[in-house]
Amino acid sequence: MLASNSQVEKTAAMSVFDEKYRVVGVEADRLLLRGVLSGAVVTILNSEPDVPLTKEEYPVGKLVALTDPSGAPLN
Repeated sequence: MLASNSQVEKTAAMSVFDEKYRVVGVEADRLLLRGVLSGAVVTILNSEPDVPLTKEEYPVGKLVALTDPSGAPLN
């Protein structure tokens, strides 16, 4: 099936926060995600190295969404 122009435009206009992702790999210091719609691979680096990421918390195949930290209230 070919994508229509509107589907292509919608995908091109999406931000990383509009996409849903599946976990494809996890290490203590990084999380590897693949976009469900786009297929784009995203690497999330752990900002808290004292708290390692685990396969129990992020099992391969788990569906996750990213949130925009710029929209969070300031401390």
